[in-house]
Amino acid sequence: MAVERWDGLAGGMGRRTVLMGAGAALALAGCAVKGEDGRHGGISEAARSPLMLTPIRATPDRITRVTVCTRPFRPQGPRLEVERIGQKLVVHHYGHGGSGWSLSWGTGLVATERAMALGERDIAVIGCGAIGLTTALQLQRAGAKVTIYAKDLPPDTRSSLATGVWSPDSRICLEQYATPEFKALWARMCQTSFQAYQSLLGLPGTPIEWVDNYNVADPASHERQEEGTDTRPPFADSLQHDLLPTLTPHPVEVPAGLHPFGRRVVRRGTNMVFNISSYARLLLDDFHANGGRIEVQEFHTPADFARLPQKVLVNCTGYGARALMGDTSIVPVRGQLARMIPQDDVHYGLYYNGVSFVPRRDGFVFQVIGPDDYYGYGDDSVEPDRPLAEQAVRTIASLFPPPAIG
Repeated sequence: MAVERWDGLAGGMGRRTVLMGAGAALALAGCAVKGEDGRHGGISEAARSPLMLTPIRATPDRITRVTVCTRPFRPQGPRLEVERIGQKLVVHHYGHGGSGWSLSWGTGLVATERAMALGERDIAVIGCGAIGLTTALQLQRAGAKVTIYAKDLPPDTRSSLATGVWSPDSRICLEQYATPEFKALWARMCQTSFQAYQSLLGLPGTPIEWVDNYNVADPASHERQEEGTDTRPPFADSLQHDLLPTLTPHPVEVPAGLHPFGRRVVRRGTNMVFNISSYARLLLDDFHANGGRIEVQEFHTPADFARLPQKVLVNCTGYGARALMGDTSIVPVRGQLARMIPQDDVHYGLYYNGVSFVPRRDGFVFQVIGPDDYYGYGDDSVEPDRPLAEQAVRTIASLFPPPAIG
């Protein structure tokens, strides 16, 4: 018997829009955006200063690893509902698409409220990725004794292989499921997460930081394109833009002659970056400091929950819930990263010709993001594609002069 059901999160400005630069995507769609000076299309004094960007040493030989992440997308949005399974009450909390890290504190708070309302104070969390860790911490802050049960721990969880950027409405659901009720809940969760991340700025190891991003386009490709005839259902990809337009800074155009990219069109925006290695360690340390325990266990079917001593469980298994729960509504969305040796003097991101570059301190990230949010949709393969990784690196490298041989 289901105690409660809430089944649907809808999405907004997708990962491609975030990585491209929200302003660039909106400008290409013919929409005006406000500049940093508060006027539509305005250019601030900061944008009038010449950009001094250290060139990226982007060569394939500096790639340290190629990783693949399977994002758990549900057309209806994340599953947040309470279900009785045998003698257990299970709060399902999975299916966040590309918004797992970004929304984790907000969705974790919702899951915590629902778990604590069941009257138990000894609670199990299944899964130790982005959603599992933050939910466990939210439960501890609410007064619960928490044990995490998981097959994999960071850095071996799927979410440890994520891009690591603020994208709270990336592939969160299809537009048709973005109901008014969902939008109100999403806004609350987004604001909760955003404020949580502001409290983590400036900590040792730089788990969270703000980074300027530059969308670079060749003059011909910058021209407005006619809408295609794609008949696939659209993603809800403008939640942040529509509901929380002042949450993050608006991008501005950088005039020609004031940037190092020649005649190309450049827009600058600012976004949060998660250095996932140090951030995950911070979350684990906080969980243990609050008295939390972790046990390595693998669950094959919901019947396996019966062996746990806790009566209330929060199921944060992400894409693993497809097999564990038989939830075929979860659709895999493949995403591949080329990780590279970082440079201490490079603290800016780039998007150019379908490739994003994120300057994470725990390893630079290069990613082919495809023509739309359906890129990688339905693909559950996890074998790295080395040629594609090298293509991503060379695309970004083409923006800079060849490195001097000394």
